[in-house]
Parts: sequence; structure tokens; C-alpha cells
Amino acid sequence: MSDLRLDPLTGRWVVIAGERAQRPSDFLPRRLPVEDDPLRPCPFCPDTKPALPPILELPGPNGKWAVRVLPNLYPAFSGSEPMVVSHLGPLFTQAPASGAHEVIVLSDRHDVSWADLTPGESALITAAIKARMLEHAESPGLRYSQAVVNSGREAGASVEHPHGQLLSMPFIPGEAAHELAGFARFQGNCLLCATVDAEEEAGQRIVHSDDSVMTIAPFWSGTPYEMLLIPRRHETHLHDASDDDLAGVAAAVARALSAMRSSVGDVAYNIMFHSAPFRTRSEFHWHVHVIPKISTRGGFEMGSGVFINVTPPERATRDLRSAIAANA
Repeated sequence: MSDLRLDPLTGRWVVIAGERAQRPSDFLPRRLPVEDDPLRPCPFCPDTKPALPPILELPGPNGKWAVRVLPNLYPAFSGSEPMVVSHLGPLFTQAPASGAHEVIVLSDRHDVSWADLTPGESALITAAIKARMLEHAESPGLRYSQAVVNSGREAGASVEHPHGQLLSMPFIPGEAAHELAGFARFQGNCLLCATVDAEEEAGQRIVHSDDSVMTIAPFWSGTPYEMLLIPRRHETHLHDASDDDLAGVAAAVARALSAMRSSVGDVAYNIMFHSAPFRTRSEFHWHVHVIPKISTRGGFEMGSGVFINVTPPERATRDLRSAIAANA
């Protein structure tokens, strides 16, 4: 029998339909080529001169850059114009899409995934995210910043080379507002600190845990094999986290992606770093979502906003744990 589970972060109900469970081999592999023209020079490889000067470069052991941040050539947010709302009649409201949109090149190697990076290489990625968020937080016109990694065309990537994006904007987007409300509803303690304690007691959905971070398949998972990475040290903003904690989370991302690849194959995925809006003081606890793109949304899910997950997170946890053990 299916059951309903409430996502306390967003206030949304999800359906766990375990009787419809699929085997991992039944999920959607990557099917579409990422790039329309695979013969064109990769814009992110070291041999290609970037169209715009790099914003930040972090060196690897050989002294050359291992992670670099570039301006996005086609930014969704750009400029420093104040967010002044214009009303074009009773229904049409608009404002300038000011802000910043940057590309984070995750490695100087073209044919790797974050899953293949060492802890040291992974730590450079979160160090770059922190450095750029710190700078964006100083801009009085920006209110929110989100780092994302899209891997595979199905997940929104248009370049094969491993990369992510950092988008900073003059408003608080809906998903962040939902999560802020979720933390506010959970009074008396931090929602994610309480989740860590509850999952340690339950022992059913912990994919991996160490001194820095706990990786779980959330009780309220809306997607098969999705994971939530919760830093053990409570910080509201990612850019306030210590370098050691960020390095621990970065290594946990690589471990989670490797386990996911072993469990369900080479599938597309999204990684989303959720930090509190700038200058916000609340019980918000920054965290990371890993969402594989292995199933499609039907009309009911799109029309209602209620996700149906055919793989209970308890089963996903067993598969992911086994994969980590096998890869150790």
C-alpha cells in the first residue's frame, strides 16, 4: 500500500508507492548527447582560451588551475541595476534581472565526473563556491545565491566538461522561501539538526555518515535515489562554513555520486547547494540536494505538484550503502 510522507522543508506531500518499485536497471539512462556539435573545441578545457577572463582560478598539485570560475556568456542575471518593479497594468509585473551568473569548471580534465575526483580535488570546488558567495554577499542589491551542477542533457547541461553554475539574484526564489518557511515552522530546534538526530536513532536511511556530514535518502524523498547531505556543524550560510566542513561535504558529494552510479548506472543528475538568503538570520541550515534524473513526471505530478516515488528511500539506502561498501 502506498503512503503519504510530508516534506518538512517545503511543506509538500509526496507519495511513496513501494508496490510499484522498479529495478535499478529499469530507470532512465542518459540517452541524449550533451552537445549539439561534439567536434567544436570544448570551451572549458585548458587548451581553449576562455572567451572572457577567468574570475577565479584555484591551483592543483601541479601549480596549474584545477578549478576555475568564468563569467557565463549567456547570463540569466547580470548587471547592478536596482530591482525596481514596474506594473504594466493589473496583471503584468516586471523588474530588471540584475545579478551575477558564473560558471564553475569543476576540473581541468574533460572526461571525469565529480564522482571521480579525489577529496582534495573536490574540496577545491566548494572552496570556489564559498569564495564567490562571499563576494556576492557583499553586494547590497543581491539577496540570494545558489550553486548548481547539472550533469547530462536530461538534467540541463549543454557542455560535456564537468561544470556547475553560480547564480545570484535580487530576490528570494520560491523554493528558498518554502524552505525558510519550513525551518520557521519547526520551532525550538533546527529542522536539519533534528533530522540528523532522528535518522541516527532510526538507522534506516543513512547512506553515509562521518564527523563532517550525514548523507541520507530522505524519509520524504520525492525521487528515486535522491540524497540529502546535511553538514553536522550548524551554519546558516554556506559561505560561513569552515574550510574543513566544506571539504567534508565536497568529499561526501563525490561519494554519493559514485554510489548512485554504481546503483542505477550512468544517469543524469542535478546537485543543488541551498544556503540561506544573504543577511538572513534564522534557524536555516545550509545543505545539499542530489537528485538523479531517472524517472519522468506524469501529468498528475506536474498538475498537482505531488511527487510519486516508486522506490522507497529505505530500499534506496540499502542499495547505496552496498555500493559504497563495494567501492571502499
